[in-house]
Amino acid sequence: MAARIRFEQELEQLKQRVAQMGECVQISYEKLCLAVKGNDREGLEQLLDRGRAIADTQRSIEAGCLALMTKQQPIARDLRLVSAALKVVSDIERAGDHVGDMAELFLRRNPPFAGEGDGPLQEMLQEAGALFQKAVAAFTEGDVDNARRVIEGDDTVDGLFNRVKEEMMEAIRGQLLDADRVVDDLMIAKYLEKVGDHAVNIGQWAIFRVTGDMEGAFSS
Repeated sequence: MAARIRFEQELEQLKQRVAQMGECVQISYEKLCLAVKGNDREGLEQLLDRGRAIADTQRSIEAGCLALMTKQQPIARDLRLVSAALKVVSDIERAGDHVGDMAELFLRRNPPFAGEGDGPLQEMLQEAGALFQKAVAAFTEGDVDNARRVIEGDDTVDGLFNRVKEEMMEAIRGQLLDADRVVDDLMIAKYLEKVGDHAVNIGQWAIFRVTGDMEGAFSS
């Protein structure tokens, strides 16, 4: 009995570590938003090298997951949590990478956020970040309803991506932006779309973690 209690404590610690990793990426994302809004080039530069620490955390959690799988005789619920956590930390790490990717692209702008076409890009920056935050919370809390809302919310991010593309085309036709700026903005928008996709993946794994229904979780 004591061994089982200890094992459950370790599972709880796993959830906390995933939450902490997600929080680290969320903090980086919030710093990106603030730096862009304030045209803070130094703030953007500080985000370029944060990926290594997040990747180290990912590897540590993955090692912990594999260790948990070898302990006792995990029941189905335990295995769902551990296997889902292995997938989720990969999505969190990739979202963290995209923060650095976007910081690099925003640094190519002068200033980082000003001019035509920024409206939907700013909205997309806010929506994708909010979606990611909800997804991590849904996973760590085992909140299926919130996870489903994350999956549905990705339509908003996708819609904003389409608006960015349309406005970039309008800017080209009106000769308002040069080709380099258009390419950079489209890449930023694509990274934001990917952040939304990672949020959806986390939401789907949150559903699987609770229900064990792989088909239902990944059918959206």
